Amino acid sequence: MIAVNKSDSILSKQVLPYNDTSQSKKQQVESMFDNIAPSYDFLNHFLSMGIDKIWRRKTVKSISTINPKIILDVATGTGDLAIALLKLNPEKITGLDLSEQMLAVAKKKVTEKNLQHKIEFLKGDSEKLPFGNNKFDALTVGFGVRNFENLEIGIGEMYRVIRKGGMVAVLEFSKPKAFPVKQLFGFYFSRMLPFIGKMISKDKRAYTYLPESVQAFPEGDGFLNILAKAGFKSVKCRNLFFGVASIYTGVK
Repeated sequence: MIAVNKSDSILSKQVLPYNDTSQSKKQQVESMFDNIAPSYDFLNHFLSMGIDKIWRRKTVKSISTINPKIILDVATGTGDLAIALLKLNPEKITGLDLSEQMLAVAKKKVTEKNLQHKIEFLKGDSEKLPFGNNKFDALTVGFGVRNFENLEIGIGEMYRVIRKGGMVAVLEFSKPKAFPVKQLFGFYFSRMLPFIGKMISKDKRAYTYLPESVQAFPEGDGFLNILAKAGFKSVKCRNLFFGVASIYTGVK
């Protein structure tokens, strides 16, 4: 467990997907994911060499101890983490996302697997969750909190909708510190990934925004401080793959 100073208030630097528009970050993120939705899954698995699937399984396992029955997956995207949560045999999983096009891909997956009775997908704002208080046993986010316009408001909303004793699990990229992983990751993330992403997704900024948003994200103790400030207890950070990603957990 990492020590947390609850008096600290750490906000992520505002990094925008596009620099040539007056839209808010929230609007830009929605447009960006609408643009890259058709190629998102391929690029995700290709650029991570499939490791992202292992990370999602570990995220699911991190909340298994409370045997959650009603689960919310925020920033669900194309639904991979929501579908992975079925391993816990919950009664209901709800996936929420800003992007209509990403949700269209998620809904198609669920329909093809005949899982509509277990998983529903809704368009919605992670900073204004359309649910009552204390509704969910657990809440997950996979690679989504970096994209929040106001991180502390989003985390506060998560706390509100989780029941007492419920858990949050956030899977997010982080920045490795050890040589040579730090150098290799830096080169791949800042040079190779934007080039390949641009070629395949046809969005010039989406995969440049990704490393920029990772650099600006308050990882480690910084994010644990935000979870603790929102009210979560027993906050922990588990580093994955030499620090390339992390799973953050907390209990209400």
